[in-house]
Amino acid sequence: MSADARLEELGISLPPPPKEMGVYKLLVQTGNLGYLSGHGPFLDDGSIMTGRLGEDVTLEEGQAVARQVGLNLLATLKDKLGSLDRVSRLIKTLALVNCTDDFYDQPAVINGFSDLFAEVFGEEAGIGARSAMGTNSLPGNIPVEIEIIVEIKD
Repeated sequence: MSADARLEELGISLPPPPKEMGVYKLLVQTGNLGYLSGHGPFLDDGSIMTGRLGEDVTLEEGQAVARQVGLNLLATLKDKLGSLDRVSRLIKTLALVNCTDDFYDQPAVINGFSDLFAEVFGEEAGIGARSAMGTNSLPGNIPVEIEIIVEIKD
């Protein structure tokens, strides 16, 4: 089943694609690879989720934030490529979690993103290599920022 059809089957609607908020591109394609800049958890109304894991955001809330970041990444892919069906597979994920010094569940937070991509693209194409790291702050006090590399087919 195609990724676009799977979105529909799962009842997932994508938020509006985010806009660049600085001097960078949301997606740069070279050959058959697409590099997506770090995305945050924008909601449909343009507002953004904020907070810090281990302080005012729970693990479960963090997983929901990571899923929302995933939805924004999907929205960018669909906007820039015309269809999610042009994505062959997820290659690499780099995820940053805004957290306290004693929060150690960064990988579990990012599972919210990884589960979404596995649902949309299937486990073979939707799960790639991944790094999940903690940081003491992120722009705008967002809880999660994720960048990805995908393989693109013509």
